[in-house]
Amino acid sequence: MRKGLVLAAMMATVALGGAAMAAEVEVKMLNKGAEGAMVFEPALVTIQPGDTVKFIATDKGHNAESVAGMMPEGAATFVGKINEELAITFDKPGVYGIKCKPHYAMGMVGMIVVGKPTNEAEAAKVTHPGKAKQTFAALFGRAGVSIAQAK
Repeated sequence: MRKGLVLAAMMATVALGGAAMAAEVEVKMLNKGAEGAMVFEPALVTIQPGDTVKFIATDKGHNAESVAGMMPEGAATFVGKINEELAITFDKPGVYGIKCKPHYAMGMVGMIVVGKPTNEAEAAKVTHPGKAKQTFAALFGRAGVSIAQAK
């Protein structure tokens, strides 16, 4: 009986230990940040599968939502509400594009790199309006180092 209790306690510790190891990263939605106007800060986040990104509505008028075509196959899309925080747990390795819908063309975009991505070529082919095109190009340049290190 005692061995059964010890074994159950050990299994619970291992199960809870895995959950405790998952990280949470905060990304602010800002009118003005270190890299200019209408930004996610940080705009590039590198995490592991099972980690969570929490988008903080620091300034009003912003949301966070996934960009069509910039997610690994089988990943769920998401759309946050304006002026509200949104926490997303990323379970599938890949490159995820993020946008603020009202300020997308102004370049308010971000990128989440999860684990060892396999969809970076497909994600890089997606077209974007206005300044978002240049911002994503810069993010792919910066993410290249993270992706190379993950592989």
